[in-house]
Amino acid sequence: MKKTFADRIGRIEVSATLAVGAEAAKLRAQGINLVDFGAGEPHFNTPRHIKDAAIAAIEGNFTRYTVVAGIPDVRKAIVERHAADFGSDYTIDETVFTTGGKLALFNAIQVLVDHGDEVILPVPYWVSFKDIIQYAGGTVVYLETEEAESFRITADAIEQAITPKTKAIILNSPSNPAGSVMTAEDLERIVRLAHEKGIYLILDECYVYLNYAGKAVSGGSFTWAKEHLVILGSLSKTYSMTGWRAGYALASKAVTANLSKLQSQSTSNTASMVQKAAIAALASSQECVCEFRAEFILLRDYILEALKTIPGVTCTKPEGAFYVYPNMGAYIDAAGKGGRPKNTLELAARLLHEAHVVTVPGEAFGTDAHVRLSYPVTRENIDEGVRRMREFFAKLG
Repeated sequence: MKKTFADRIGRIEVSATLAVGAEAAKLRAQGINLVDFGAGEPHFNTPRHIKDAAIAAIEGNFTRYTVVAGIPDVRKAIVERHAADFGSDYTIDETVFTTGGKLALFNAIQVLVDHGDEVILPVPYWVSFKDIIQYAGGTVVYLETEEAESFRITADAIEQAITPKTKAIILNSPSNPAGSVMTAEDLERIVRLAHEKGIYLILDECYVYLNYAGKAVSGGSFTWAKEHLVILGSLSKTYSMTGWRAGYALASKAVTANLSKLQSQSTSNTASMVQKAAIAALASSQECVCEFRAEFILLRDYILEALKTIPGVTCTKPEGAFYVYPNMGAYIDAAGKGGRPKNTLELAARLLHEAHVVTVPGEAFGTDAHVRLSYPVTRENIDEGVRRMREFFAKLG
């Protein structure tokens, strides 16, 4: 009997964050009031000037196909923004505009990783990294980080994980889910190490502008290593444009030519009016980015103080992004003693159905004692959500 589905689809799972969102939507449809810490997106509206640019594009009938990699003006805006902020020197032929940052990642892995290739992935990791590597046939090499060190990635740890089969390293700084930030020194050492060994360094800079530890740093600053760098960017978090699906990749011409070739056989160009909106975002005043970042810092500090009111829960202080990753191991028991959850999958499910609080289980990110909370919500929602969690845990004893 012929098998129904290709082997590669069995190597991946449904995105945990999207699965949580779907389950939460079912409860909302039943009229249940939820406090939602699940969605990884800003709570701000897309800035007016960005929306106006898209509207003007539609009204001007800029609604047809464009070249696959994006119109020259959007690619020019990408490279000029990156050069101004980080000192990189990419050209418009070294960037591809994609339907969201996730597509840039997916295409990069498909282009660079073959069956049997090893890809170093620090833990905790964003949920899609592991699955996309496995879909390509690559072997994930998990690199554990220390919670006591705020899950920070170091050059020493990366160097020890490299083997003759290492094809790529994926780094996400600031990181999702823990908000950890690499030091500029470690990043430069890793860039140099990868470049000297001929290993591709895939840098997910989705949250690069949401760095609260100091000046934002990009691997693209090290122009001498361009041959082995792939910079993945997104407008989603920086400009509150999650639903617009606007992302990009910056890399050498050899890499971007293949990214564009693959994209030509899948999504083709990103929506034409979204490209015009992206130009407005990138080329206009960046005041909105500064305002968003300032509010995220205040919300981070607010939710960290709130979590301190839950006995037994500890949390590292994130230095970027907009998530907290509290350790709730005090309320988990693998044997389920005292009616406690056996793991974070069960914990998140019970928080959702019993406390009506949406979280994402740590198992999705490679750890077994945490849940991720996305804190771009109102302070009232933080207060209510933490109160519900505190009462839930009090019942567990």
